Amino acid sequence: MLRLRSSLPLLRSRSFSSAQQSKQGEANMALDNLIFAQCILYFLAFVFGFIAVVPLSENTEDFGGKCLLFARGMWQNENITVSKQRFIVEEWGPESSCSFVTFVGIASLVLSAVQAWRLLFFLCKGHDDSIFNSFLNLLISSLVVFTVFLSSTIVSVGFNLWCDAITERGTMPSSCENLQDTDLELNLDNSAFYDQFAIAQFGLWASWLAWLGIAVMAFLKVYHNYRQEDLLDNLIHEKELLLGRSSRRNSDDLKTGPI
Repeated sequence: MLRLRSSLPLLRSRSFSSAQQSKQGEANMALDNLIFAQCILYFLAFVFGFIAVVPLSENTEDFGGKCLLFARGMWQNENITVSKQRFIVEEWGPESSCSFVTFVGIASLVLSAVQAWRLLFFLCKGHDDSIFNSFLNLLISSLVVFTVFLSSTIVSVGFNLWCDAITERGTMPSSCENLQDTDLELNLDNSAFYDQFAIAQFGLWASWLAWLGIAVMAFLKVYHNYRQEDLLDNLIHEKELLLGRSSRRNSDDLKTGPI
C-alpha cells in the first residue's frame, strides 16, 4: 500500500507534464501560424508600397518637382480673336504634400521589407519576439496605419481638386482622364498624370489595408504572449501545489508506516 501511494504522485506528475507539453505545443503552433500570417501581410504591404512609390516618383520627375495635389487653375482664352483656350495654373499645390506622401510610401516599403525578412527568419529558426518587442511592433504598426491613411487621404482629396480644376468641376467636355492626352502647355509632361495617381491611390489604399491587418495581427500577438505568460504562471503554480501535496503525503505515509 505504501508503494502504491508513493507511485501516485509520480503518475500525476507525468500526466501533468504531458498536459503541459500538449498545451505548449498547441500554443507554439498557433504562434507559428500567426507569424506566417504576419509575413504574408508584410509582403503584401511591400508590394503595394512599391506600386504606390513608382508612379509618384515618375510624376515628380514629369512635373519637374511641381506638386499637382491641391493645385488651382482655370481655363482662359489666349486672346480675344482666337477661341483657343489654355489652362493657367494659379497656384501649384504645396510641395510638402507630395514629399510627405512619397516619404510615407518609401518608409512603408522599407519597413515592410525589413519586418518580412525578420519574421521569416524567426519562423525558420523557431524564435519569437519578447513581450516588449511585440508591444513595440504594435505601436509602430498603429503609427504606420495612421500615416498611410493620412497620405492616402491627401492623395485622393488633392488629386480630386486638381481634376475639378482642369475640368471646371465637370463642365468641360473632356474628362480628367482624357485631358492627360491633351497638351496643357505647362512646360511639363502631363501625358500620364491620371494613370500615375490612379495607380498611386490604389497602392496607398491597398497598403493601408495591409498595414491595418498587420496592426490587428500585432495586437493578437501581444494578447497571445500575455495569455501565454499567464498560462505558464498558472502551470508553474499548479505544479508547485502538486509537488507540495505529494511531499506532504509522503511525509504522512512515513509517519504512519506500512499498513
